[in-house]
Amino acid sequence: MGERPSILNMTVPDFSAPMTGNTPFRLSDYLGKKVVLYFYPKDNTPGCTTESLQFREHHAKFRAAGSEIFGISRDSLRSHEGFKAKLELPFELISDTDETVCNLFDVIVMKSMYGKKVRGIERSTFVIDAAGKIVKEWRGVKVPGHVDEVLEIIEGLA
Repeated sequence: MGERPSILNMTVPDFSAPMTGNTPFRLSDYLGKKVVLYFYPKDNTPGCTTESLQFREHHAKFRAAGSEIFGISRDSLRSHEGFKAKLELPFELISDTDETVCNLFDVIVMKSMYGKKVRGIERSTFVIDAAGKIVKEWRGVKVPGHVDEVLEIIEGLA
């Protein structure tokens, strides 16, 4: 786990990607706000559903603290729209089918699935401050209690 370099304190280059809600995501549109990007492996899987529901439950607190939440996976926009509607998520999901954003944040890892090695997204969360700098990163996230930790960091940022 520790072999990858930390990207903490990196200023994130502006990027855009397809997003639910018929508007492309552009990081520069959120300068001046705190942004939470949570990368998850796949729509409609148990851990990803639980994590997304926990972000949904705390959404008002994140907004009150001046932040926006975005979930990101390699699923298609169509899959994301269905997942978002099913869970009634109050935030948008970013589709990264070509892994451009995943590569920017270095979240693609080799995993074992049913004894086979597969490339996939390592559940990871990043907090980007109002100036566009990564101020906190979590990798290999375990879902229980994670959203509370993220909210605590957000609320602690000026």
